[in-house]
Amino acid sequence: MGSRGHGDQGAQLRSGDDRTIVAILAMPRAYSLDVSIPAHVFGQHPGYQVFVCGDRNLDAVDDSSDGPSRIDVAADIRPTHSLSDVEYADIVVVPGYENPSLPIPEGYLKAVRLAGERGARTVAVCTGVFALAATGMLDGKTATTHWQYTDRLRTTYPGVEVAENRLFVEDGAVLTSAGAGSGIDACLHVIQSDFGTTVAEDVAKDVVLSTARSANEPQYVDGSPPPRAGLQATREWVIENIGSAITVQRMADHSRLSRRTFIRHFVRETGMPPMHWVARQRILGARRLLESSDWSVERIAGAAGFGTAANFRNIFRREVGVTPTAYRKTHAATAVTRSHTR
Repeated sequence: MGSRGHGDQGAQLRSGDDRTIVAILAMPRAYSLDVSIPAHVFGQHPGYQVFVCGDRNLDAVDDSSDGPSRIDVAADIRPTHSLSDVEYADIVVVPGYENPSLPIPEGYLKAVRLAGERGARTVAVCTGVFALAATGMLDGKTATTHWQYTDRLRTTYPGVEVAENRLFVEDGAVLTSAGAGSGIDACLHVIQSDFGTTVAEDVAKDVVLSTARSANEPQYVDGSPPPRAGLQATREWVIENIGSAITVQRMADHSRLSRRTFIRHFVRETGMPPMHWVARQRILGARRLLESSDWSVERIAGAAGFGTAANFRNIFRREVGVTPTAYRKTHAATAVTRSHTR
C-alpha cells in the first residue's frame, strides 16, 4: 500500500476523531520489527489510530547504506501516510535502524523535531535514540538504548545523559528504550499512562505478553539464572497476600532460602530488591482497584497493604504523580469508554 501523500487527509482523519494518533516513522534502514511491534501493540486498543509515515522520495536518495544488509530492515514496509501527516500525531515512534552512526534524511529529523516542539510525545526504540539525539531534543535529558550502543551514544552525543542497562527511560515527553522487546514494554507503559493499568494488562494479554516490566528493570543480568523455580511461587504468594505485612524475611521463609540467598536470587530474577518489587505490586494493585471498583480510598489502602489512607495517598502521589482520587476520576471514565468500544 503506497503512502497517501496528502497532508489534508491527515486533517480529515483528525477532524471529529478523538482517538490518539500514533505516527510510526518508516525511515530508511529501519528494522521492520521495530516498526511492526508498536503498530501491533497500539493497534490493539481502539483509543489509538496508527499511521506508518514515510517519504519514498527521501528514502530513494538515502545512499548511506553500504549495500544489502543481512539484518531485516523495513525495505518492504509501505507507509500508510505521508511524512507530512506526522503533523497530526500525538505520539511519534522512531524505530531502531541499521548503522546509527550514518545520517537519517533531514525530512524525518525535521518531522520529529517539529512534533516535539508542539508537545507530541516521542518514543524511540533501540537505535532510534540516535535520530532523536541528532535533532537536539535529547540535550540535557536522560536516555537509554541497546547496551551494545550506549558507549557510542555517549561519545557521539555528549550532551545526553546515557542510562546504562535500563529497559526504558522516560524524561518529560520523551521515552527511549533498549531493543525490540523493551519497545513492547515502552508501548505498554504509554498505554498505561493513557488508559490505566487494567487496559495495559488487557493489551499485554492480547499480544500474549505478561504484564509490562518496569523502566528500572535491567536489559540483562550477568550470570546464569538461579537453578530453582521456587521464587515464582513466592512472588505469587506475595500478590495473593498483598494486603498483609510482607517482609523480606517472610518471603525468604516462604521460599525456604536463607535471607541472603533469597535476596541474591530475587534480584537476579527480577532486577530489583524484594521490597521495591513489593511496593510496585502494591501500586499496581491499587491502580486496578481505583480503575475497576467503587471501593473507598480507606478500603483500597488496606487491601493493597498501605495501612492507613494517609500513607496510601502520600505514597501513591509520590509514585504515580497524582492523588488516588484524581487517578480514579481519569481512569474510571476510560474504563467506561473502553467497555463500549471493544
